[in-house]
Amino acid sequence: MSLLFNDFASWEKHCQATGEPLYQAVLAYEVEQKGRSEEDIWAGLQRAYEVMCDAVKTGLTQDMTSRSGMVNNGAKKVAGAPVTVLSPEFQQLISRALGAKEVNSCMGRVVAAPTAGASGILPGILTTIQELHGLDDRKIHEGLLVAAGIALIIETNASLAGAVGGCQAETGSAAAMGAGAIVYCLGGTVEQTFAAVAITIQCMLGLICDPVAGLVEVPCIVRNASAAAIAFSSAQIAIAGVNPVIPVDQCVMALGEVGQSMETRYKETALGGLANTPRGREIEKLVLVQDVEILPDEDSE
Repeated sequence: MSLLFNDFASWEKHCQATGEPLYQAVLAYEVEQKGRSEEDIWAGLQRAYEVMCDAVKTGLTQDMTSRSGMVNNGAKKVAGAPVTVLSPEFQQLISRALGAKEVNSCMGRVVAAPTAGASGILPGILTTIQELHGLDDRKIHEGLLVAAGIALIIETNASLAGAVGGCQAETGSAAAMGAGAIVYCLGGTVEQTFAAVAITIQCMLGLICDPVAGLVEVPCIVRNASAAAIAFSSAQIAIAGVNPVIPVDQCVMALGEVGQSMETRYKETALGGLANTPRGREIEKLVLVQDVEILPDEDSE
């Protein structure tokens, strides 16, 4: 958090010295930077979480078919799958993350947390953890502040943008935010919270950004689901007391280094990876043809 903390070590040291919970410093930062009262900030968090919850509900109840045809009600299919691979709770997590992200791809309202391309991860995580553990909204709002603090430090030392650091910077950062929020909300220590962030980054490191036809649909939506799953597993590992070995700030440093060294075609350019497969190029041509077909006829104007 520039102007407050530039790294996790400073944030942890502050909490140790003051006895404040993790979210308090982020709240103070918001007050200072936005010039708003604490009451206004809490109200804003409530509105943001309501939008997240609405996105989850919309994705699981309404028609989620994108103009490209690549999005076709995947969340509802997962939620109602007759063959279940996962526990009911895990299945809910996956379907909720998918659903909220499908709302984004179908031009619905979402919270960019930290980006629209990763907008299904925190909603899926927070609604599921709230239901599993009976958490009240206030605790979730505190978790959102903790997640925001995590994102600010990652942004300062690496990146949150797929165009800069690949998908590791978008879905990876969102998963790290979610993992930290989980551990905080469940009463984990500061050390355990930051361990969850470190473990998540270790699991997401190197993920490229290769959207088919340049649309934030494939593979972005399924990556939101897998990122939510990684966040849950990382949180479980961390809150059990497992040492990530590589300190969280060094994990963020690695995230930045990998992002800088990643070739341009793997950073949201649709020039490499899945976007450059034969099927990916076919879809790209079809999408471009659709765009041309809806352009107004100049002679008819």
